[in-house]
Amino acid sequence: MPIYEYVCSGCKQKFELLKSMSQASEGVSCPKCGGKAGRVLSRFCSCSDDSLDFPDSGGGSACGSCSADSCSSCSS
Repeated sequence: MPIYEYVCSGCKQKFELLKSMSQASEGVSCPKCGGKAGRVLSRFCSCSDDSLDFPDSGGGSACGSCSADSCSSCSS
């Protein structure tokens, strides 16, 4: 099931929900204030530069907080 992002029209709280694709267009309530929330486009990252040199980690990840081998938010 995909994760969808929503923003509350009342308090502007941004949150995510795990929902099936068939339920994606159904209305949701804000977990903070109970107001109506609308789905927003999610941002994602994709790297396709062949010059990037990632060490072969055997399919695992060296980073504990994401799927990258290293990033600025971790100590790897």
